[in-house]
Amino acid sequence: MSENDELDLFRAMMSDVAPIKQDKIETIQKHQVSDAQLARQQAAQSLSDGDPEYLSLDYAKMVKPDDMLEFKRSGVQDGVFRKLRLGKYDIQARLDLHKKSLRDARDEVLGFLRQCQRMDLRAVMIVHGKGEKSNPPALMKSYVSTWLEQIDDVMCYHSALRQHGGNGALYVMLKKSPEKKLENRERHSQRRG
Repeated sequence: MSENDELDLFRAMMSDVAPIKQDKIETIQKHQVSDAQLARQQAAQSLSDGDPEYLSLDYAKMVKPDDMLEFKRSGVQDGVFRKLRLGKYDIQARLDLHKKSLRDARDEVLGFLRQCQRMDLRAVMIVHGKGEKSNPPALMKSYVSTWLEQIDDVMCYHSALRQHGGNGALYVMLKKSPEKKLENRERHSQRRG
């Protein structure tokens, strides 16, 4: 029996079937959003990289002083991450957070990363220290790693090699600026054409 024959047979068998009318379920009114809820929603969405308050000072995923840290967004090539992990990129800028309060460190990290983006720097280092003597241990290290994961311009990071600070520092890879992306596209299109 072919598919057309089966379809014709099915239609013939179902020809006298009528759909059932549903009369037992009440239609639910769509939820009305109040002006206050809209205002709260817009305020939440307006938090951006320009507002340091979106990087929390209240919570961080706590790590230990000797923990190796790593983070990679989806889309980052394994080769790029491996090269960063092995310290093969030239460090173009460095930020030292020793003896800073959390609030100052948060502002410094944001300002530093913003300035690096403006200057088209991609491979940078942030020295946070191990935090063996802080209470709780590794407080700055924990907050810095949590903040970096929240900042969209950070593509990946990894604990540095021993000669660059080891587990007390991070190699950080930033997104390319739109200008650099365009420059790369033009350079690659010239190769093909």
